[in-house]
Amino acid sequence: MSALEIILTVIHILLALGVIVTVLLQSGKSAGLSGAIAGGAETFFGKKKGMDEFLSKLSTGFAIGFLLTSLLLSSTLVR
Repeated sequence: MSALEIILTVIHILLALGVIVTVLLQSGKSAGLSGAIAGGAETFFGKKKGMDEFLSKLSTGFAIGFLLTSLLLSSTLVR
């Protein structure tokens, strides 16, 4: 195993933990029809602010990084 593969593996594991933590920290959506209507109205009128928006963007970034490191590791390990 080369040094590059070890570094990518460590980054991959950290990104996986980042995805897990940020998804678990996000607040849940309201259940039922009233929650669906209220949630749609809040998103439409732009009331989704604060920590939930930050965690959503952060988890998206972690997921994209996780996908990229997965592709890089699979291409280096297949050789």
